[in-house]
Amino acid sequence: MTFEQLIPAPARAEGAQGGDGFTVDASTTLWAGPGTESTERWLRTTLGAAFQLPLAPAPEGTPGAISLRIAEGDAALAPEAYRLTVTGDGVEILGGDAAGVFWGAQTLRQLLGPAAFRRAPVAAGRTTVPEGVVEDAPRFRWRGMMLDVARHFMPKEGVFRYLDLLAAHKLNVFHFHLTDDQGWRVEIKRYPRLTEVGAWRTRTKWGHRASELWDEKPHGGFYTQDDIREIVAYAAARHITVVPEIDVPGHSQAAIAAYPELGNTDVIDTNALSVWDTWGVTPNVLAPTDGTLRFYEGVFEEVLELFPSTFIHVGGDECPKEQWKDSQAVQERIEQLGVSNEDELQSWFIRHFDKWLAARGRRLIGWDEILEGGLAEGAAVSSWRGYGGGIAAAKAGHDVVMCPEQHVYLDHRQHGGADEPVPIGFVRTLEDVYRFEPVPKELTEDEARHVLGTQANVWTEVMESPARVDYQVFPRLAAFAEVAWSALPAPAARDFTGFQDRMTAHYARLDALGVAYRPPGGPLPWQKRPGVLGRPIEGAPPNV
Repeated sequence: MTFEQLIPAPARAEGAQGGDGFTVDASTTLWAGPGTESTERWLRTTLGAAFQLPLAPAPEGTPGAISLRIAEGDAALAPEAYRLTVTGDGVEILGGDAAGVFWGAQTLRQLLGPAAFRRAPVAAGRTTVPEGVVEDAPRFRWRGMMLDVARHFMPKEGVFRYLDLLAAHKLNVFHFHLTDDQGWRVEIKRYPRLTEVGAWRTRTKWGHRASELWDEKPHGGFYTQDDIREIVAYAAARHITVVPEIDVPGHSQAAIAAYPELGNTDVIDTNALSVWDTWGVTPNVLAPTDGTLRFYEGVFEEVLELFPSTFIHVGGDECPKEQWKDSQAVQERIEQLGVSNEDELQSWFIRHFDKWLAARGRRLIGWDEILEGGLAEGAAVSSWRGYGGGIAAAKAGHDVVMCPEQHVYLDHRQHGGADEPVPIGFVRTLEDVYRFEPVPKELTEDEARHVLGTQANVWTEVMESPARVDYQVFPRLAAFAEVAWSALPAPAARDFTGFQDRMTAHYARLDALGVAYRPPGGPLPWQKRPGVLGRPIEGAPPNV
């Protein structure tokens, strides 16, 4: 591999003229300075396995070593920045912090070729790295992917695999969508029925909700609290923050099915509700009672014990107000609280948890509907319905993560052809994602500082298996990763042809990792879903 084939593109990469490069073989040693232990372990686990090498420890300054160091003093680098230097005598990775060293190691892995992405050697246990220097740093501090495991559950091993894939692309936030109408996926010990009942549905809609097809098998699963601790630790070792999402007050039918008292019992028989088996937006939402608040405080108490992330996502999106309008109890609640309408009632609900989380040293983040009725003080916004919510939030001084569905919803189809499996929403090609710009031009320089970064969202209504997730996510996640990491020019000026050329090398890495990506020429026969209805309406919201 060469310095011209890296993804995401580094700020500076220069290969040395002449020289034979550095050969990594059984004699190669590894020196790790203070604070770089996680990268040391990762290199031995990945490169050691791929090339069957011991990477034995060696004293600092030993010739023929890979050296890991956090820069200090005059040599200090920015957080997450790194400098990778390869000479004939060895490799040095210098990082601004532990994360920077790790991202430098990811670049080294790419330079070692596709074989470095395998779990066992397929050739002689030696390879050569070209000589040169890479200097790099991320554009954004929030570079994320949201994975929805509520609609289709992904077992723990699949989550580990996606954390590795995020790390390979220098993404550092894993937004874990754990609850929705179709399933509750995290064990809450004080409320066991959330997983005993809420984690399972009797059948599943096959395709878009207008489809007449059903998968009649029960579907479900959940993560125990020890599973969650393991996932969080696995992510942390790869310098990825796991941000959990517990959706309130909408998208809560699975919770209401488990605990009917959480619903609007005076307008619907909540005892008759089950975990939802189709897609869309259900009218069954949480009742804004003190009992509901206490229940979810109990949920969040356990969530905070499991997830150390500063941000806790509370959803807040797509909350229909019909049941609240029809409920005498809710109307009395509106009058009691002195709010004007149902939108302000939802804002009151979200504000409650904003204050509750802030009192415990955490920060609330929610989808841009939390702007309706007044934005909770201190809350951050995930702007999904286009740029508008993010612009309004940033101008009001709130932090924003840009994830507009028109650009980075990876459940949307990648081509307009009839062969796309269960085509949903907008056509968003690899080039479309590559030309996405997270910072709206409407923001001033000061306002733009509130854009923490960006994330791609993976909603799994029509992704019934890990292979389907791979198909929708890749190769577009590689383009997104470059948008999130690299200091690219304005969208129209970006060199997509050059990116495609680099993707030729990257497809070989994805092949070695076993990623079932969408080939550039279109879906393979087994990736299609003939006869399964999607919603191929260009320009219309998908609402799946």
